[in-house]
Amino acid sequence: MKTSVSIQCADFDLGEEHQRLRKLTLSVGAIVTFTGLVRDIESIAGAAGGRSLKALFLQHYPKMTERLLSEIIEQAQDRWSITGISVIHRVGRLLPNDQIVFVGVAAEHRDNAFSAAEFIMDYLKTRATLWKKAEWSDEAQWLGIKQSDLDAASRWDSDD
Repeated sequence: MKTSVSIQCADFDLGEEHQRLRKLTLSVGAIVTFTGLVRDIESIAGAAGGRSLKALFLQHYPKMTERLLSEIIEQAQDRWSITGISVIHRVGRLLPNDQIVFVGVAAEHRDNAFSAAEFIMDYLKTRATLWKKAEWSDEAQWLGIKQSDLDAASRWDSDD
């Protein structure tokens, strides 16, 4: 299986990432991708007064984050028949509508690709060592993990 993990400040090209997965082997029958965007997170953060997000700042522990992402990719590979995985997560200061995360999974069959992609995203949202700070014009606030993300990730625990 071919894997690619990148934590980076620079933006990424969706077409290039898709082509990289597509060209792995002729046995690829499905590619599932997820691209996350920075959105106005006022309602998530509980901000009042109709403020709009100015920017989102992400930081991480470099070696730890890459190691943890590699571990989750290994777990996905153990659970599903996968041809390749690509994970990109951006860090630094991002503006609304910027691309923040890419998860791509190539497999022979779509069910494996869909399940593995969901599994990886649920992990990224709850266990990866990435911290987010929302910036509004009048203040900044570190964001915690949402209960809905914890609930989504908990479904994988019963599959062990």
